[in-house]
Amino acid sequence: MSGIADVARLAGVSKSTASRALTGSGYVSDATRSRVVAAADSLRYVASTSAVSLATGRTQNIGILMPYVTRWFFAEVLEGIQDALLAQDLDLTLYDARPGTAGRQRIFEQFLSRKRFDGLIAVGLEPGDDEFTRLVAMNRPMVSVVGAGMGTSLIEIDDDDAARRATEHLIALGHRRISFVGGTVDGHWAQVDRRRLKGYRDSMTDAGLAAEIQHVASEVSMPGGYAAAVDMLGDTRSRPTAVVATCDEVAIGTMIAARRLGIRVPTDLSVVGIDGHEYAEMFGLTTLEQVPREQGAAAVELLLRQIEDPVQPPSLVRLHARLIMRTSTAPPDGTGSATFLDSPVGDEDGFVPA
Repeated sequence: MSGIADVARLAGVSKSTASRALTGSGYVSDATRSRVVAAADSLRYVASTSAVSLATGRTQNIGILMPYVTRWFFAEVLEGIQDALLAQDLDLTLYDARPGTAGRQRIFEQFLSRKRFDGLIAVGLEPGDDEFTRLVAMNRPMVSVVGAGMGTSLIEIDDDDAARRATEHLIALGHRRISFVGGTVDGHWAQVDRRRLKGYRDSMTDAGLAAEIQHVASEVSMPGGYAAAVDMLGDTRSRPTAVVATCDEVAIGTMIAARRLGIRVPTDLSVVGIDGHEYAEMFGLTTLEQVPREQGAAAVELLLRQIEDPVQPPSLVRLHARLIMRTSTAPPDGTGSATFLDSPVGDEDGFVPA
């Protein structure tokens, strides 16, 4: 295996010059740097992380902190983060901080305090008061992706707007009895649920349908949406003709429950989700689509800027979801066709057919 001495010998420079050229720790002319890099490439030599750290004072490592790693949204964000970090030749350390676990407590009390990273990306974290104090005490650049911004740079979709447009889509189709199926206001992911519930409530109120508002609490998962929908749809007297689900997983669970109860989607029940889940197209789900991988890549870009300039003020990047029309929504049974907005295919505020 080649070492720095071999690179220096091939490039015709001293070991210290070769080290500076490869780590960026001091001045080296462009011509010399190019010669050293070419020599390193030919020998397949890569400067060790510890060497770069000693030269620059940085670990070349980014910490990623999220409450779930197996759920769709978090996995997609993580892939976006990893791709962006690999493109910058940076490492990552992933902390799976599942709510209410001993492992999460150890992460906050021990692992984060070691500061073995140059910056931190928190994904949907929503920390408790003690956890928030520990994060601030780290004194490391940090960017949040959805959840609590914690005074850091924040990337999120406009949840209020997404739920409004989902509800308005159903109202435009002619629905009046529209229910919101979503998480509880005090569970994990509560901030996102509250914003989406608010968008639904505001849209219903603005349309003169405040009396029809119905919030059915559920776990934010397919089984949670299924269980909540079975109870909701089982009562024929109060059964809605349409549902806005807090996320696509809940929406898909609702559709499965409806079909098992003999309720036709979309003839008897229209369903709209929010997210753009990888299963949405398979189920023909109309959804407000976000792109989590892009959020992950944007978080890396923001964090690297903050590492280079720690005194810059926090940034807020708020993205708008796109309405993707599929087969889970239609006018209420027995009514005529709805008139859709006249907007070009792919327009952010228009209908995008699948």
